[in-house]
Amino acid sequence: MNRIILNRIAVVLFFISFISISAKGSELEWLSYNDGLNKAKNEKKILLIDFYTDWCGWCKKMDANTYTNKKVIDYLNKYFVVVKLNPEKDKGLVYEGQNLTGAQFAQMAGVSGYPSTGFFHNGVDFMGVIPGYLDDAQFIDLLTKVVDAVKSAK
Repeated sequence: MNRIILNRIAVVLFFISFISISAKGSELEWLSYNDGLNKAKNEKKILLIDFYTDWCGWCKKMDANTYTNKKVIDYLNKYFVVVKLNPEKDKGLVYEGQNLTGAQFAQMAGVSGYPSTGFFHNGVDFMGVIPGYLDDAQFIDLLTKVVDAVKSAK
């Protein structure tokens, strides 16, 4: 009887470990701007900046719906380094040797509303900013176009 219980426990533990292993990579590692910039440069990835504010309802909807989609997460983890930046709070950003506040950086990037998504090739070459909420299908389409643009520029 003890052997049966031990076997069942072993099976349960196996499935729990399998689930936890397969769950790795199924989340986004949101970084601060400076950490994300360094990581994007080192890994030669595209830096994606999610410009948001605490009061923005569409930002919260994008967090809840778009950034939790498995296809979006997998695609972002493969090609991008992701940063959340609140222009109303973040300070001490360094871009092209300049110390900027989040508001100054957002203005430089052309952010006119929230949410907005900015892209930087290898973390430094500004590619553009896309304003507004995007659902998961629209977002995957955008991400694919950004990756294709980077690949064709090589």
